[in-house]
Amino acid sequence: MFENLQERLGDIFRRLSGRGMLKEEDVDAALREVRMALLEADVQFKVARDFVARVHEAAVGQEIWKSLSPPQQVIKIVHDELTRTLGGSQRELRFASKPPTVFLLVGLHGTGKTTTAAKLGHLLRRRGRNPLLVATDLRRPAAVQQLELMGRAAGVTTFTQAGASDPVAVAQAALAHAARAGHDVVIIDSAGRLHLDDELMGELARMREAVAPTEVLLTLDAMTGQDAVTMAEQFAAKVGVDGLILTKLDGDARGGAALSVVAVTGHPILFAGIGERHEALEPFHPDRMASRILGMGDVLTFIEKAEATISSETAAALEKKLRRGEWTLADFVEQLRQVRSMGPLDQLVEMIPGLSGRLKGAGTPQVDERQLARVEAMVGSMTPEERRNPSILNASRRRRIARGSGVTVQDVNSLLKQFEQAKVLARQMEELGKRGKRIPKGGMGWPSRSD
Repeated sequence: MFENLQERLGDIFRRLSGRGMLKEEDVDAALREVRMALLEADVQFKVARDFVARVHEAAVGQEIWKSLSPPQQVIKIVHDELTRTLGGSQRELRFASKPPTVFLLVGLHGTGKTTTAAKLGHLLRRRGRNPLLVATDLRRPAAVQQLELMGRAAGVTTFTQAGASDPVAVAQAALAHAARAGHDVVIIDSAGRLHLDDELMGELARMREAVAPTEVLLTLDAMTGQDAVTMAEQFAAKVGVDGLILTKLDGDARGGAALSVVAVTGHPILFAGIGERHEALEPFHPDRMASRILGMGDVLTFIEKAEATISSETAAALEKKLRRGEWTLADFVEQLRQVRSMGPLDQLVEMIPGLSGRLKGAGTPQVDERQLARVEAMVGSMTPEERRNPSILNASRRRRIARGSGVTVQDVNSLLKQFEQAKVLARQMEELGKRGKRIPKGGMGWPSRSD
């Protein structure tokens, strides 16, 4: 996400940092380039203009060129203004004082509304809620069945009414059912259209009046750029909107919608959809997103993903193995599987400060998810003793493993080299443990909140 903007801003600030002390005209020239980078990222013209004006005003007010580190001062100001443009601070979902809480999802066809409903249900269920998905899109073919399938896969109950023709009546029946069945959250997947029309707006307005939702959440396709901003304005005017969910943000290399929609509509982005999996719905943190845009990574989100994936029991068992020097190739593969379960590797790389930029600068290709499958195949082709003690892997054994896993001997050699490097890191962690320092949760490279 934001790949093009990240690269442009990175180039601008690298050139700025190379100059040491700055003059006011240096800052002005850099901000002109920043403005062009924002426009190329499909940020609305007025938003880009106002953003640059605020950065310039802050820079002039602080007289940053008299500072000991003016480039860093400029970057900090840009980060602060990006955070402000994206909404300033995270806004959590609001819940009703008396259940059930009702979330009404609205949006056009193709914005990922139904998928988002299932993802939101999955997220709330993991947080200890008992959500109910409600299918009220009665016009789109198979929309009801789609929500049922997604709800089942996400482990969330779905409410439907066979043969129903009035979506408002279905929503009202779902509320009554939720009260009886003990569901504390109701997520209504409303109807959509390919384009806005009066019939849709009227139906959504009637539904809002009938079910009195705690929040009306508008799903917007981040890849549509400024069109998403136009949609948000119209939905806000005709239906009323409390919060926004940006979908397909992982597929938008420009990011103009995210940088424009809050400033134009005044409504916060609550969640970002970053993939197809049920877990691929992230709470939207403006400050963290600003850091990603500037290539600073997002360590807090990385930690949250690790903590959600790796249980405390697994972390404790691994810590014990590390301290005893008993870490094997089987453990190595298990760690790789845990990493894969956290999400796409290219997204994880973006969260580690500086790593994504260094990989691109070195000409390293995109992280290949298939390589992990090859590693699993190689380790799976080893005997239990070979996994425990790789030092016995002579040339003939390596050829056998390569044939059994469909790779080359060079691939096997590379795996063993990576494993030895990981063992060095394990020994370093063991030394830290002897000095009384805690090994980070999750073992190999997972930081903790307190680190």
